[in-house]
Amino acid sequence: MTNLLQSVFDCDAPVALITGSGAPRVGRAIASELARSGCNLVIHANTSVEEAQRTADLLRQRFEVETAVVIGALDDPEVPKTIVDQAHQRFGRLDVLVNSAAIWQPTKIDDVTADEMRRYFDVNTIGTFLCARAAANVMASQITGGCIVNLGDWATERPYLDHAAYFPSKGAIDVMTRSLAIELSQKNPAIRVNCIKPGPVLLADEVPDEQRRKLCASTLGGKIGTAEHVAHAVRFVCENTFVNGVCLPVDGGRTIFAPDGLQVGENTG
Repeated sequence: MTNLLQSVFDCDAPVALITGSGAPRVGRAIASELARSGCNLVIHANTSVEEAQRTADLLRQRFEVETAVVIGALDDPEVPKTIVDQAHQRFGRLDVLVNSAAIWQPTKIDDVTADEMRRYFDVNTIGTFLCARAAANVMASQITGGCIVNLGDWATERPYLDHAAYFPSKGAIDVMTRSLAIELSQKNPAIRVNCIKPGPVLLADEVPDEQRRKLCASTLGGKIGTAEHVAHAVRFVCENTFVNGVCLPVDGGRTIFAPDGLQVGENTG
């Protein structure tokens, strides 16, 4: 049975490269979703190399797809082109790039250094840009083009405390997505660029019950999302060839809702 991604890219097994998909986070769920949809996979890791290989082996066995692992730190400007070239050499094509790799760590604003700011931009922003450009140069020669999906963050709309270095690097992803959609369509009008902005998903096991309840209450549905919700959204923008330049929150409504009573119950009209 031909699935939708096979139809979109007019091949038996589209090829997807997912950065930051070695560790057990959202990137791995995206890789699993695309494998389930019949894609051959290129798993990228920087430090989680053994986990990346285990992921590649597991998905190959479970979904009967071909897999490969590429390695490199995205703050090295040579790495994005290298991993894209390795993916292309391995499979002879590249249909999907998901820019999932990112770094984040709470830091008090007075402790943020210029070097820390630069590293956030090097990995989260410039790394995303360079991967997208390298992928587009491969996709440009393909009749069916390709789909690039950047992962942003819903909370660029309402930033958390102690992430003053992280949020500027992620806020740039929205504008970059729209810009790249225009730029890369000039290489091939079948190249599309979109962004998924996850909300509260993948809570750590050590999150206290009270905090978990508060996080649940922060969404309109009263629940925390899953990495699979994000992965499904990635698949959607890959499948729908008329969605381009979109930044889609997958956050249970958290972007538009605050559980402070002022929108529901205490609003004065």
